[in-house]
Amino acid sequence: MDLSPSQTAALATIERHGPLTPSELALAERVQRPTMTRIVARLEEADLVERTADPVDGRSFVVSATPEGKRLMTKLRSRKNAFLARRLRGLDGDDVAALARAAEILERLLEDERPIIHARSRERG
Repeated sequence: MDLSPSQTAALATIERHGPLTPSELALAERVQRPTMTRIVARLEEADLVERTADPVDGRSFVVSATPEGKRLMTKLRSRKNAFLARRLRGLDGDDVAALARAAEILERLLEDERPIIHARSRERG
């Protein structure tokens, strides 16, 4: 299945942090809501996400990854991890330690940028 980079990124965010409203997803991915609405529609057509009523705001909906969406993300992550593992084998211990520390810092920075996702996750419980 061929997804655009934007569709892949949105699916990854939904799978990792969902369920999310399209507005939350647009904010997390730093795109306009109409753009995210189109992305969600394409993911839904591909049976990678599904809509359900928003339990916090009944006027809206949230999107979650379907089992097929979760399988696809697992497959994509496995490929990426295998590629990186092959490349990392050639590095010395100091370089690996530096990359591990940098990855921790980058993860923290990314999580700090997604407060609405964490707030909504706590509301849903």
